[in-house]
Amino acid sequence: MIDHTGLVVSDFDKSRAFYVQALAPIGYALLMELPASVTGHTDVAGFGEAPKPDFWISRGQANKPPIHIAFRVMSRAVVDAFYQAALAAGGTDNGLPGLRPHYHPNYYGAFVLDPDGHNIEAVCHEA
Repeated sequence: MIDHTGLVVSDFDKSRAFYVQALAPIGYALLMELPASVTGHTDVAGFGEAPKPDFWISRGQANKPPIHIAFRVMSRAVVDAFYQAALAAGGTDNGLPGLRPHYHPNYYGAFVLDPDGHNIEAVCHEA
């Protein structure tokens, strides 16, 4: 089981603002920020459901190639809300909300590129 994951972003402040807005509909919030003076390396921000962050961004040279991260949600309405919030936050469409039956009959997802081109997805597996 994965405990936490993350990615490196080129514009930390812009990406932090993007993720605060884009992840709010899925129930994620900015839970922790640590400066380089604490981490010994770089600034980081952790998002998740309280009390523990499980998705982190860190300041630096963005991952190349860009990374794909998918967040599992409990309803198709939440997928739709994520997609709209991510676009409003400055994301770029990379796949409208909808069924992806080539994965399985109930796979409902939406894809948005973050400011660095990372492919961020919300997916619901319920009918």
